[in-house]
Amino acid sequence: MTYYLKLARPHHWVKNVIVLFPLVFSGQLLQIGKLLEGLWSFLAFSLLASAIYCINDIRDRDKDRVHPTKRLRPVAAGTVSVRGAMIWCGILLVLAAGCGVLSAGASAAAWLWLGLYFILNLGYSLGLKNLPIIDVAILASGFLLRLLYGGAALEIELSKWLCLTVIAISFFLGLGKRRGELVTGGGRKVLEYYSEQFLGYNMYMCVALAVMFYALWTVDAMTVARVGSEALIWTVPLVILCCMRYSQDVEGQSDGDPVEVLLRDKLLLVLGGLLALAVLAIIYL
Repeated sequence: MTYYLKLARPHHWVKNVIVLFPLVFSGQLLQIGKLLEGLWSFLAFSLLASAIYCINDIRDRDKDRVHPTKRLRPVAAGTVSVRGAMIWCGILLVLAAGCGVLSAGASAAAWLWLGLYFILNLGYSLGLKNLPIIDVAILASGFLLRLLYGGAALEIELSKWLCLTVIAISFFLGLGKRRGELVTGGGRKVLEYYSEQFLGYNMYMCVALAVMFYALWTVDAMTVARVGSEALIWTVPLVILCCMRYSQDVEGQSDGDPVEVLLRDKLLLVLGGLLALAVLAIIYL
């Protein structure tokens, strides 16, 4: 069972915290009913993402076997058979649908975002990841779809500035991932179309936009009405520091994967924790 859990990559579920952003920023986090709906939404998206990982690992098993680290993935290593991975994928999809019913119920918009995420990432696994620009766009879309799904499932209106912030920071992270892979020799076919300069220039364009959009979100009328003040503007320096630290990591020997970078970089974890605490304190105290 350990290998099946590893195949689901639960440590990557940290990305799905974005599903809870609408709940947190709306000031409704302490409402038990909403919190339970949010947790079901989180599980629905996490299980769906894990099913996609299974499909990806089945597709890439031959290439993964010659990769220095990916060869340890369960399907590539042979600890989980292809048939076993396919059955596990089906189980995860059923569980994701069940959690989706408990969270989103009859919300057509929520199911639309969930289905779109599955379709885009299935396409990514089946070959779109080899198309330059398209590959990064799909990576970025995943973060936005998490936010949109959370808002639809919990019936919470989203600020356009928040959506733009997530889009810009997602492109920053996606480009950073590709830059890290290029520097460390990630072995992806699509890396043939990229250069460090191209990825670097576009990374920093996106991070500048992300910081600007975030600052505008903190003083947006909807945000101020929910928080009761413009105090969130003072969290902007922490956002800048988090982005700077991530940039420093991907320019080193990191492969740029946001989750791997976050979990291995203690300073980034501290900065991210301080940002989360500051936002929660401003909204709920």
